[in-house]
Amino acid sequence: MGCVAATEETTPRRPEQGEHPDHPEHEDRPEHEDSPEHAGPAAGPAADTAAATTAATAAVAGARMPRWLPRAVILVLALVACFQLGSWAFHQLIGLLVNILIAFFLALAVEPAVSRMAARGMRRGLATFLVFLGVFVAAAGFVALLGSMLAGQIVDMVEGFPRTLDSVIRSVNTTFHTDLSRLEIQDSLLHSDWLQKYVRNSASGVLDVSATVLGGLFKLLTVGLFSFYFAADGPRLRRALCSVLPPAKQSEVLRAWEIAVAKTGGYLYSRGLMALISGVAHYVVFAVLQVPYAPALAVWVGLVSQFVPTIGTYLAGALPMLIAFTVEPWYALYVLGFVVVYQQFENYVLQPKLTAKTVDIHPAVAFGSVIAGTALLGAVGALIAIPAVATLQAFLGAYVKRYELTEGADTPDGGGRGAGADSATPPASLRRRLPGRR
Repeated sequence: MGCVAATEETTPRRPEQGEHPDHPEHEDRPEHEDSPEHAGPAAGPAADTAAATTAATAAVAGARMPRWLPRAVILVLALVACFQLGSWAFHQLIGLLVNILIAFFLALAVEPAVSRMAARGMRRGLATFLVFLGVFVAAAGFVALLGSMLAGQIVDMVEGFPRTLDSVIRSVNTTFHTDLSRLEIQDSLLHSDWLQKYVRNSASGVLDVSATVLGGLFKLLTVGLFSFYFAADGPRLRRALCSVLPPAKQSEVLRAWEIAVAKTGGYLYSRGLMALISGVAHYVVFAVLQVPYAPALAVWVGLVSQFVPTIGTYLAGALPMLIAFTVEPWYALYVLGFVVVYQQFENYVLQPKLTAKTVDIHPAVAFGSVIAGTALLGAVGALIAIPAVATLQAFLGAYVKRYELTEGADTPDGGGRGAGADSATPPASLRRRLPGRR
């Protein structure tokens, strides 16, 4: 009996009718029998086709374009279009932007004078008008002086041309044994083809010159109007700018504005004062030497020597030297000597006293800034380069934190001391941190 019972327990039970052969527990789930996995031999091809269709559908769904891709492409194209449009507009408006930049620096330059007059009870618009009127009168006087000098030189050259021509003809006849006359030369010049062609080209170039002059006058008017509005409405402009900024940023903007006004105005004030002193000193020398057009030459030397850095003095001295040479060759050497001596006096005595409280820029920095400004904006960049650099230098000096040099950091050998016991002694700041020292 025991053997029979063991045999019955180890023999597997045959599934009854209606029961799944592999999973007896699924006898009440007929849908499980319909799955492709448990289907019979007749359902094999249909199951493979359904599986392939499902896999293809899943692959197509996986290869479908992401929803964000069209929007990203449109965004990139829009950014490129905006960049191209902005670049085109910038190149079209570069002239206007340069004029506005010049006007802004000019307004900063006259801001101290306008504010001082407005503080005494004068309307700001009237004060701005009076300041610009003074600037215009000074510029017109300078142009009139130079124009009179140039016109006088041209008249002298025209009146002295026959005498110069006669002298040249006599020298040629004597040297080369020719028989030239002034009348024959004048007649040949008047009937020459190149002279007639030159006259025709000059007549056609008059229109170009007129257009250039009108364009320059329009630019001058544009700069004048913008600078007048910037100076007259300076406080209103600052309030409008600060109204869109948080309080913490408002103080920063106002401080930067004050630095720009102080440095730009101080630069022009110191340069103008040095130009006045230089002009007076050179006028005295020119008057003593009896150089023609002494007032105009003095104004020329004063302005060019101060507003063209580093080489301005020597560039300004070239014109009076040339005119002095026409009076007496030795006078040109006298003028050159005075220009050199005055340059040294200005660099070592006058300029440090005047720029101590306004703006002081290293000559190398000034010269480099002028070159950079010229490369960027031409003559306009050369004029506004130094005020811009002075403003940047003052702004960095106010916000960049500086530290005191440690002992011996200025020279490699510890401040010029020898390598003895003193140089081996650590600084006091380090001695406090070394162990075993009190």
